[in-house]
Amino acid sequence: MITSLARRLALLAAISLIGTSSTAAAATIKIGTEGGYPPWSMVDATGQVTGFDADVGHALCAKLGETCRFIVQAFDSLIPSLQAERFDLVISGMSVTPERAKVISFSIPYASEDSAFVLPKGSPLVQADDQDIIFKGLAGKTVGVQGGTTQGVFLQKFAPELKLKTYETQDQMQIDLNSGRLDATFSEVTPQAQFIKKDGRGEFVLADHIIKSSVAPEILGYGIGVGINQKNTALRAKVDTALCQLMADGMIKASSEKWFGVDLSNYDACKK
Repeated sequence: MITSLARRLALLAAISLIGTSSTAAAATIKIGTEGGYPPWSMVDATGQVTGFDADVGHALCAKLGETCRFIVQAFDSLIPSLQAERFDLVISGMSVTPERAKVISFSIPYASEDSAFVLPKGSPLVQADDQDIIFKGLAGKTVGVQGGTTQGVFLQKFAPELKLKTYETQDQMQIDLNSGRLDATFSEVTPQAQFIKKDGRGEFVLADHIIKSSVAPEILGYGIGVGINQKNTALRAKVDTALCQLMADGMIKASSEKWFGVDLSNYDACKK
C-alpha cells in the first residue's frame, strides 16, 4: 500500500514537472532571422546571432519580460516558417510591404532603409543622378540580388532589361561580384556599404544615386518591421509598445549608430 502510494505520488510529481517544463518552453519567444545579412543579422564563430537586429531582438524580449531564442534560416523561408508557427517573430531587416502584409502581420516600422547599386570603380554609372540612367547602362548585364527581397521585385518591375541573378545570401552574391561573375549588385544601402568597407578590395563603389523606398513604397516597403503571425494580435500590440519604448529610451539609436554609423530609428512610427 505504501509502495503503491509512493509510486502514485512520484508519477504525479513527474507529470507536474512535465507541465512546468512545457509552460517554460511556451514562454520562450522564438525569433526567425537570416544570420547572413551584415550588419543587420550575422552568426559569429560561437554560433551566436549578432548585429543590429539581434540587439533589437534581445532588447525587445527584455521589455516584454520574456526569454528569447533565435532560429537562423534562409531569408526567403522566414515568412513561410512564421505562417507555419515554427517561430513567433521575424526580426531580419524585413521591409514592411503590402504584399507581405497579406500573409503576415507587422509591427510598426522600427527602422528605415533605402537601396543602392554597387558598381565597379570607374564605371560612368557611379555618378548617375537618375535611376533610369543606371537601368539603361546595365541593360543586358547581370545584376545580383538576394532571393525574397524587395530589391529583386523592384528591378523585375522597373528594370526588366537587366539580367537578374538571385542568391540565398548576401555573402554568396558578393563573392560572385568579386569574382567577376556579376556586373553589379542591388541591395539595401547598409549591407552594400558594409561590403565596400570590408570586402570591396578597392575595386567597387556605392553608386551616388540612392533609390529611396518612397519611390515605390508598395514594393520597397514602408520601413523595417518585426514580422508576426496574423493570429497573434496580442503579441503584436505588445511588440509595438516595446519598440516605441526602445526608440524613446535611445536603445535603437545607440545600436543603429554602433552598427551603421547613422541613426535609422523611425521615430515617426510612434507619433501616430
